[in-house]
Amino acid sequence: MASEDRKRAAQRALVDRVLNGTGTASADLRARAFRNADLPPPLRELIDKVATRPTQITDADFAAAGASGYSEDQLVELVICAAVGESARRYETGLAALADAVEEVG
Repeated sequence: MASEDRKRAAQRALVDRVLNGTGTASADLRARAFRNADLPPPLRELIDKVATRPTQITDADFAAAGASGYSEDQLVELVICAAVGESARRYETGLAALADAVEEVG
């Protein structure tokens, strides 16, 4: 297997694991965190910060999400899903840009 194929397989395995592996958060909620879409407040604020402004996350963001009924384990899982989702989107965008650049040169 080529190096790029192994990297792609590893990335897909990671995405599959965070979305479909065992966890305390439901698969549906993990998928929504991965997409950063259709989340209830205040979970929406925390997950959006993870995906778009991670340096702005505060303890208050976690406290608000926890106060709305999510356990610490669920919050950790959802934060991981959001981070992996954002990285997957950036990875796909980067691969598409490279493919376009190679096509233009070749």
